[in-house]
Amino acid sequence: MKILLCPLSDGGYLYPAIAAGRELRRRGHDVSVLGRSTAAPVAAEAGLPFAAAEDFGGHRAFSATWWGPTGAAQYRAIVRAAREAGADLLVTSVLCNGALLAAEALDIPVAVVGLSVHLWDYRSGGDDEPHLGRTRRSRTHDCLRLHADLREQAGLAGRASRWGDEPLLGDALLLRGDPELEYPGARLPERVHHVGPLSWEPAPDPAEAEAIGDHLSRSGKPVVYVHLGRFFEGRSLWPRLNEAFTGGRFQAVVEQGRSTDPRPAPDADILLVRKRWMGPLVDRAGLVLSSGTSAPVLAALLRGRPLALSPNGSEQPLLAGACMRAGVAAHFPNNPSGEASALLESAWRDDGLRARAHVLGSRLAAMDGAVRAADVVERVAGASAAPPAGAPSAGAAPVGAAPVGAAPVGAAPVGAAAAFPAEASTAPSAKASVSSKENHEYAISRPR
Repeated sequence: MKILLCPLSDGGYLYPAIAAGRELRRRGHDVSVLGRSTAAPVAAEAGLPFAAAEDFGGHRAFSATWWGPTGAAQYRAIVRAAREAGADLLVTSVLCNGALLAAEALDIPVAVVGLSVHLWDYRSGGDDEPHLGRTRRSRTHDCLRLHADLREQAGLAGRASRWGDEPLLGDALLLRGDPELEYPGARLPERVHHVGPLSWEPAPDPAEAEAIGDHLSRSGKPVVYVHLGRFFEGRSLWPRLNEAFTGGRFQAVVEQGRSTDPRPAPDADILLVRKRWMGPLVDRAGLVLSSGTSAPVLAALLRGRPLALSPNGSEQPLLAGACMRAGVAAHFPNNPSGEASALLESAWRDDGLRARAHVLGSRLAAMDGAVRAADVVERVAGASAAPPAGAPSAGAAPVGAAPVGAAPVGAAPVGAAAAFPAEASTAPSAKASVSSKENHEYAISRPR
């Protein structure tokens, strides 16, 4: 089977897809990667053939920052690359509407690699879940609307969706977390599967890792690993970081992630880095302070590290709430409600927090996410036919049920694809009413 990995090229989306792709390649499948040109070294290290999206008209189309307005370009690039590769199946990530539409147009299945928690409506249950950032209904509605707008641009609106009223899931949505992180009593849609963390990252450069280790050793202070996500419309966390790591007993190594405008104070015990890897840095730390994005949260839990979370936007409030509900994270508010260093001290000394993080992390590590993900992908590909268009979904699996298994869905051979007209714009449609710099904040985080 020929499989094209076409997730967003940011590490938090690309690396999990590569983890699944490497396992699929080990099983004998022909796996290649489509992404922005900067991801080429990552694919090379993973041992997977790579095609640059720019060569297929996909400029900016695989960036998490530009995921909304570049959906049309993403669609065109994936259709062209999949045809050239003779792809039988796509593996993409959440927010890749272009990949979903390409799978529809080509009449091939697509597996979607999700985050560590489910973003959209539950099948049932969870009615009393607190609204974290915004309601699930609002988030689901806006994401479906963006998908529908792009579908109309692609000329696919006249035919029933391959996936009925749940197109965002593709043929299978693979969650990288644990059932404990979902709201108690909630039931996931049937095509959603817990597969585990899908942990993979490029190996660190030994000299770089040694230099960071030497710097941290000179201080001798306990290390907190800080991983910053996008700030969206919230306040920068930098004033709180400077407060926490100036004149106190902790030092920090701060991965900027996708944040901008770093502002470490001159006398703060802060080492600012931007690396493609985080594992060795988490290994050095006793606590992980994060905005609450999936990659650093899972990296911390897999190593039994407790979390201090300061969510701002995107999935951050939802995942932070899940971690605090599971008792593996403390809240680190981005306001003067408590002394920052005291909050870190409390989280560091909380043995219960650390023990629960160890238990949950051990369970995640035992899941072998790549194997489970590959199992689901093969089941999706091996099914005989796609579900009837517009057919209602069957009963949902409860949270915590067997994570692997799929309803009959399937793949037809690559066929003719509907294409955007040559003059079609890659900007969002007028209905979407979004700015040219639309990002996660608009569709999955904007408060309601």
